[in-house]
Amino acid sequence: MISSGTAHDVVLLWMWSPGLAAILTQLIFRGSLKEFGWRLGPTRYLLSAALIPLAYSVAIYGIAWITGLAGFQSPSSNLLIAFVPGLFFACFAALGEEIGWRGLLVPHLIKITSFTKTVLISWILWALWHYPAIIWADYHSDAPRWVDLTSLTIAIVGLSAMTAWMRLKSGSIWPPVIWHGVHNLLIQGILLSMTIETDVSAYVVDDFGIGVMITGVVLAIVFLRKGTSLREDGGIALVKVG
Repeated sequence: MISSGTAHDVVLLWMWSPGLAAILTQLIFRGSLKEFGWRLGPTRYLLSAALIPLAYSVAIYGIAWITGLAGFQSPSSNLLIAFVPGLFFACFAALGEEIGWRGLLVPHLIKITSFTKTVLISWILWALWHYPAIIWADYHSDAPRWVDLTSLTIAIVGLSAMTAWMRLKSGSIWPPVIWHGVHNLLIQGILLSMTIETDVSAYVVDDFGIGVMITGVVLAIVFLRKGTSLREDGGIALVKVG
């Protein structure tokens, strides 16, 4: 995830770097890309993947607008027209990340360790992967960099838990992809473009605001608890990885 200030081709290349690395790894060591979880999986996980980011995105921005922590402006007609192609591009870009994190990393980790440790390892790697873009590129808010690094790192704990659980329960990469695309489109795009900056808005909305950070904490509590029973209830639905 890199902000819109960076050229689209650079954004796409950055977001696809985990996926390209995973694809190359699989081709070298397995000779196949079948293990990434290409089937759609149960519909309920696909719907949940779209509705969860919609719910928390509207809540975060809605509260910010209502309380005056951020200003509100009506969306332009061009923004509404661009929704469908925007969602397609957001999901395609997200696919690059998800092939790496949830397509390859999570399914292999769960074979050798617990769900909690799988989440923690993927969280650390996913968070660190964002740091260069925050420190040296355009993926940051107007708040100090240490604020952005801290808030995003905390938020990613819960996001890692939720997407890992979705991947393992559904046996499909597509719920994480849909979540990721909808999140990016709403949090970084549509709702952010409807927001007028204030002195504190950078600390409230976007990927680095307290809204996403609190959401991440809640999701961590919910999905880390749900994930502890995956092995016991036979709830892991994976394409064979070993």
